[in-house]
Parts: sequence; structure tokens; C-alpha cells
Amino acid sequence: MKRELDRFRHMISVAILGASGRMGRLTKDLVDADANLKLHAAMDSSSAPQQMLGADVVIDFTNLGASEELVRFAVESGMKVVVGTSGWSEVKLAAIEKLLNQNPAAAVVVVPNFSIGSMLLQRFAAEAAAHFASIEIIEAHHAGKLDSPSGTAIRTAEQISKNRSSQPLIPGVDQEARGEVVAGVPIHSLRMDGVSAKQDVIFGGDSEQLVLSHDVSSHRAYSAGILRSIEFAAKSKGLTVGLEDVLG
Repeated sequence: MKRELDRFRHMISVAILGASGRMGRLTKDLVDADANLKLHAAMDSSSAPQQMLGADVVIDFTNLGASEELVRFAVESGMKVVVGTSGWSEVKLAAIEKLLNQNPAAAVVVVPNFSIGSMLLQRFAAEAAAHFASIEIIEAHHAGKLDSPSGTAIRTAEQISKNRSSQPLIPGVDQEARGEVVAGVPIHSLRMDGVSAKQDVIFGGDSEQLVLSHDVSSHRAYSAGILRSIEFAAKSKGLTVGLEDVLG
């Protein structure tokens, strides 16, 4: 009996923002099935932000406009937050880091993609970037995804940029059909039926081409990353960006 009570006291309570969406529903199923987690609140667009208060961890799967307001509320309330909403730019991250400095009990873990395979692709792409001058990204998602480029593609471009010694010229960069340039890398976005999530990073060199590809067929691929991020956030401080830091 005592062991059961101890286990209950150490369970992580989770508030899910955007619980009615695909990722929110997946997270609720994961929380319900995990003996170390318990649901504090399943919130949607009609829920008052105050409903998250008292949770050990808040996980956000809303849209960028709502996400910014809700994360700010959570940080100012001293809460731990996992952000799975796309669109958090370097400027927005800098602003939330400043807010975290004013609220040291709070923490924010921003994860552009919860797939371990996607995280590994970014790692491999950053390593390959040191050896190729010509690099472009093609990312494809289901027709219902609202933002483009995806947060994953933006994060991949940023990781590539960090490992380049110089920024090469991009042919035809002023043409709209050449995609959106992020951190010196053109990104081409597809939104269409029949696709869940796919990213190709294409490297061009002298008489050779390297293609790194990652394809998700089901949102269940994000399960392990979501669970690890919740556990990590519960004991983290400050700002963490990327699944690679969560996994260690």
C-alpha cells in the first residue's frame, strides 16, 4: 500500500493544450497508458488558461498565436512547458528566454519534431553540411498543416548553417519558385493528401549527390519523443530547444 502511495505521489500530472487535435489526442492516449503520468487537464480553444494551473507539466499543441500567449501565461505562473507547436523563431525564443530569466522556477522545452528519426536526420545533415556547398530541403506534410516551412525544416536549416564555414551563393535565389531561404538553405514545402510527414535534405557536390530522407507514416512515430520530453521538462530549468538535448 505504501509503495502504491509513493508511486502516486511521484506521478507527473500533465495538462494538454490543443487536446482535440491529432497530436493532442495522441498525447492523451500516451498519458492515460503510462503508469508514471496522470492527466491534469485536456484543454481546447474554449478552455480558460487557468485550467492548466497545478499541473507538473504543460504540453502545447495549439497554433502559434495561441501558443505564444499560453506559454507566456505558463512561464509567468512558474510552470514547466513542452512546446510542440511549430513556428517558434529565434526571435520568439529569445523573448521567452528573457521571460524565463525573470521566472526561474519555470522551464520551456521546445521540440520542433518529436520523432527520434527526424532528430537523427538533423544530426547527420549538420555533419554533412561541412562537406557540401549546395544544400536544399524538400519537406512535405498533410494538407491540413497550417504553417510552412515546417518547424522541423527550419530547425534542420539552422543546424546545417551552424556547421558551414561560409555561406555559398544560392542560384536563382530571387525567384519565388526557388523556395523560402532559411539560414541560407532553400526550403521547398508541399502540402497535400496522402502524406503524413516527410523531409529530404539534398546535398550537391562535384559529380555526386547525397540525399538524407526521413518519412513518417503515422503520428505514433512521435510517441517516444513526447514521453521523454514530458519527463525531461518536469525536472528541467530555463530554455531547451530540440529533442537532441532531451535525449542527451
